[in-house]
Amino acid sequence: MLEAVIVDDEIKALQSLTWELTNFSDEIEVVASFTNPIEALEYLEKKENTPDCLFLDIEMPTMDGFQFIQKLKNKEFPVVITTAYNQYAIKAMKHEAIDYLLKPIDSDDLSDTIAKIKKFNARTITTDKLEKILLNFNATSLQKKITINTDGKLVFLQSDQILYVESDGNYSTIYLTDGHKIVLTKKLKEVNEILPSECFYRIHNSYIINLNKIKEFIKTDGYIILESNHKIPVSRQKKSDFLDLI
Repeated sequence: MLEAVIVDDEIKALQSLTWELTNFSDEIEVVASFTNPIEALEYLEKKENTPDCLFLDIEMPTMDGFQFIQKLKNKEFPVVITTAYNQYAIKAMKHEAIDYLLKPIDSDDLSDTIAKIKKFNARTITTDKLEKILLNFNATSLQKKITINTDGKLVFLQSDQILYVESDGNYSTIYLTDGHKIVLTKKLKEVNEILPSECFYRIHNSYIINLNKIKEFIKTDGYIILESNHKIPVSRQKKSDFLDLI
């Protein structure tokens, strides 16, 4: 059975949708409802509160529905927009809402929405299972690869495919030997934890290098040259440790 949360500042609208959903009591259950969007956010931010879907009103005084979606940290469940105004349809889709229901909500439209929620969740569960299988396989493989999670996909790399990693604040870019690069929404410290320490070394606050790709170390100027001819600076703090390492 699907577990639903409703957020609507109008008590009558909230009660009406709850009543409509009781017609599908064997398929969906309202586990929580809120007239205050801030209280709803606090509820949904708790790990134990992960519904199968969220029915969200747009026109609310303290925070509209689109602002609510932007503040929502956990976006693993589908969102259904409910409103009395049809001009929000395109904007709702741009905010990745799974569906859009006009008030008063028609039972047939609600039935179609529930079918979409089921389809979305089934696809998500299948994707999550596949991801776990791939991660478990890689963890037990004799030739363990480096797993990079980016842009909604998993990328598996061998150590010798990576030249170096460069930091750009909250982002990091992995430079590959074939000329391609992968941009991650991770800080360099997080990437460093993923990479095997026997092959990679954080030589600078902004760089991690593949030790097997070093061609030269220019001690006087304090930088290394990789096989790709990229010049990477060596920080003063790291210089002594790096010399001991090589």
